[in-house]
Amino acid sequence: MPNPILVTGAAGRVGAVGRTVTELLLKQGKAVRAMVRNEDERAQALRGLGAEVVVGNLLDLDSMHRVIAGCETMYFSMSISDAYLAATVNTAAVAKHHGVKAFINMSQMTVSQMSITETTPSPQHKLHWLAEQALNWSGLPVVHVRPTVFLEGFFLTLTPDSVRESDQIRLPFGEGKTSPVAAEDVARVIAALLANPQPHIGKIYHLTGPQSENMHFFAQEYSKALGRTITFQDIPVEPWRDELLKRGWPVHVVNHLAAMGDLHRAGRFDRLSDDVLTLTGQEPLSVQEFVRMNAAAFTASAKAKEA
Repeated sequence: MPNPILVTGAAGRVGAVGRTVTELLLKQGKAVRAMVRNEDERAQALRGLGAEVVVGNLLDLDSMHRVIAGCETMYFSMSISDAYLAATVNTAAVAKHHGVKAFINMSQMTVSQMSITETTPSPQHKLHWLAEQALNWSGLPVVHVRPTVFLEGFFLTLTPDSVRESDQIRLPFGEGKTSPVAAEDVARVIAALLANPQPHIGKIYHLTGPQSENMHFFAQEYSKALGRTITFQDIPVEPWRDELLKRGWPVHVVNHLAAMGDLHRAGRFDRLSDDVLTLTGQEPLSVQEFVRMNAAAFTASAKAKEA
């Protein structure tokens, strides 16, 4: 029986990279151990796909021994959290103890522009940078994967309301260019690395969509996908931040998103890479394709219009 490949965050909701990675590996006939936080219907669904499901907590030492023991290859990911660094180091320490031979780390593209003297206002960016440092110091066989802004995380979460209600994309991005990537494309890269990790150990990959353009361009892409005119309305960062807080979003997450708004305005997300194509043999999804696939989210229903 081959050693299972460990996928953490396998039941995640936004983007669902871990779940998609699990599905892709199982389709290839790989043995997969899927780590989840809770025993619920999502855990049952993963079990139904053929994964070995284990409940664990990235911050809990005992549970991470149970999760990692017997796995030689693993994927580490955690959602935005002020406990991100502690979780990374805890997981890395246990992985090293068990002799993990490939540790695929989900990082973040802004880390590429950070150093010991250069950071960003985002608390999450700083934690990602420190986590990469710690993993490099650990001596573990690491591959860092740095995606840019996710289509699901930003565009599918933060633009549908205004697109449905006023045919506007309202984001604090100014004239800055961006190259959002789909979680599905990130998952395909992760799955490819996990299936054959050794040639990639020690490398860093940057994942972007196929275009780096400003939001006026992407508004036109929305228009083509939805069959109606969508425009981009730039908004100030602070009122947008306040609105997210009013909706009950965690302060750590909101501070991260606000910093991303500022960085977009400053042109820091104007990045383009062909790593998705190189590693998977398939072009990444475009914004137009993504919006077309999720058209229902951006379109008011007939009943709502009547009301």
